[in-house]
Amino acid sequence: MKKERMEAPNRSEETCWNDWKWQIANRVSDFHQLREVTKLHAHEEEAVASAGSFALGITPYYAQHVHHQGLRKTIVPQAAECRLQRGEWEDPLGEEDHRVAPHLIHTYPDKVLFLATSFCSTYCRYCTRSRMVGKPQARADGYEASFRYIEAHPEIRDVLISGGDPLTMTDQALEALLSRLRSIPHIRLIRIGSKVPAVLPMRITDSLVQLLRTYHVWLSLHFIHAAELTPETAAACQRLSRGGVPMISQTVLLKGVNDTSEALKELFYGLIEMQVKPYYLLQCDPVRGSAHFRTPVHQGVELIRSLHGYISGVAVPQFVIDAPGGGGKVPIVHASQLRREGDEVLFENHEGQLYRYPDPVDQSVGQEVSV
Repeated sequence: MKKERMEAPNRSEETCWNDWKWQIANRVSDFHQLREVTKLHAHEEEAVASAGSFALGITPYYAQHVHHQGLRKTIVPQAAECRLQRGEWEDPLGEEDHRVAPHLIHTYPDKVLFLATSFCSTYCRYCTRSRMVGKPQARADGYEASFRYIEAHPEIRDVLISGGDPLTMTDQALEALLSRLRSIPHIRLIRIGSKVPAVLPMRITDSLVQLLRTYHVWLSLHFIHAAELTPETAAACQRLSRGGVPMISQTVLLKGVNDTSEALKELFYGLIEMQVKPYYLLQCDPVRGSAHFRTPVHQGVELIRSLHGYISGVAVPQFVIDAPGGGGKVPIVHASQLRREGDEVLFENHEGQLYRYPDPVDQSVGQEVSV
């Protein structure tokens, strides 16, 4: 696919372009800047005019994708995101119900989610944490209650650092966090969830790679389309791979973006070539304003089945639903795991508890509710 390099806002010398801090400082972060980058369609102007539209942020680097039909809808506000549909929630995974400290979510017995920051360099319009991203960043000294909770619970062995995007933090701030976690004897695995290699690949510096290697960090990277696998992103992943940093990927299944077998084959093979193991294909969470992104659940099952035997097994991820309300990620291997009741599908999680996911029989008919 031909790569389009658009004129970035305030782009100056190439040295500035390759500076990750310059990229963040020169983000498209308001609608005036967005209109300078691209002509908005009527439904996008409607979203801009709505008070319900959430945080806007696009790095100059990732703004190159604004003319890609699929990727555009993931970064440019859409009118549909301003409408609440039945079964949608501001906190679809029930994270706030499992918050045990200001920055800590404890849903699974042996692992915790550490929300280190609320900042991302680029905001995805389907983000499950749209309720919190784009708000002022937390101060590092506010982490202490979370550290104390982890220390007091020796059953916790796995920490997933997320946010926001933790790789937008400085090396110094990230090292302070990682070193403190590594000082806790029962922590065996530290992971960081990030979209930085796709949206801000110049952040992957030699010093960052060394830092991640020193603290034995796994990266869980967010990619949604092969168009994101640019030479810059490939170079960033190669730097991580050569530095000994293990990488897996999580891909959200999105209507009109990557919901075909061919799109997924191209993406997953591309990731394998960059030494990134496709790990999850995620059903889009029913976050507020996401109906235009969500595919029927059975489609995800069929897409994975269409990949088996046609691409290498190592390139095929698991299809999972993150059970609404906090039931955790549930691998859906076969349609027999699903039971339909009206416009919902029902399934059991690892504890045998029953969960419901909104899945209208007629996907073309919205079920808008008043708010």
